[in-house]
Amino acid sequence: MLKMMRRLLAAAMCLGAVGWGAAGADAVAASYPTRPVTIVVGFSAGGNADLVARLVAQRLSETLGRPFIVENKGGAGGLLASEAVAKSAPDGYRLLLVTGAFPAQAAALSRLPFDPVRDFTPISVVVSYPAVIVVPATSPFTSLKDLIAYAKAHPGQLNYPSPGTGSLFHLAVELFADKTGIVMTHIPFKGGGQQVTELIAGRLDVMFDTLSVVQSQIKSGKLRALAVTSPQRLPQLPEVPTVDEVVGDYEVSSFVGLAGPANLPADIVARLNTAIDEAVNSPDIKARFIELGGTPLGGTPQQAAETMNQALETWQKIARSKNIKAD
Repeated sequence: MLKMMRRLLAAAMCLGAVGWGAAGADAVAASYPTRPVTIVVGFSAGGNADLVARLVAQRLSETLGRPFIVENKGGAGGLLASEAVAKSAPDGYRLLLVTGAFPAQAAALSRLPFDPVRDFTPISVVVSYPAVIVVPATSPFTSLKDLIAYAKAHPGQLNYPSPGTGSLFHLAVELFADKTGIVMTHIPFKGGGQQVTELIAGRLDVMFDTLSVVQSQIKSGKLRALAVTSPQRLPQLPEVPTVDEVVGDYEVSSFVGLAGPANLPADIVARLNTAIDEAVNSPDIKARFIELGGTPLGGTPQQAAETMNQALETWQKIARSKNIKAD
């Protein structure tokens, strides 16, 4: 399936180049952008995705000489923003801030108003956000091994929250449960703040979420970190092991990146990608991403496509195997 996705993506990008014509594409890319560019964010202002969008937009404005404007278009878990960009002209003036929620949602929803592969052109993955597995400070579990052992002996007795059925961290926990042979009870919420409050109060047993959400509670001693889902330990939590160290072969991260509509000319993709790479590798932005609990990435459009498509394939498999269907 991944190979098929890559072929579709390559075909879409080639069609874009052919449709514009080589000379036309070169001319457009050389002058691009000639007017303001909008980055559509499917979530409200103030969250991690929005902060990344604004940091990148500011630097792109400086590098490319035209305003890059962030438009917050919330609703339906980001679907409205994705649909708006999917239906935009492939001219580089309307881009989508893609997050790890995008492939998870696409995997769990039975109907989408767009095709998550064919209708978009990946440009760059800007930053990744691994999850931290946390329990209340009062929890009897002091290690991930303790939690797994208890869950195996008491199937379904431990509960965990997520922002909703079919959300990224719902699927991430189910992938973890599948990997470790445990069963836990899912409790869907409509927002992250209430989950943390309920966890600290001891009414929830364990939670997977990004460092930016739980870092202050870990530092204050209200939550205990058992493991991180990144391939290496996080510099912010050097004493906390990775899941891979404990059970092997498990890695999950959310991400934030940029994509355009299908058929976006390859030269415009390359121009944007180069400018984003410069921004991601600048010391001030890199430091800010790390401060927010992320790992700065960058890389080629092909790497961005691979990241997004691999995430989609992973979540499609777990959604099918666990019969997870979002509303």
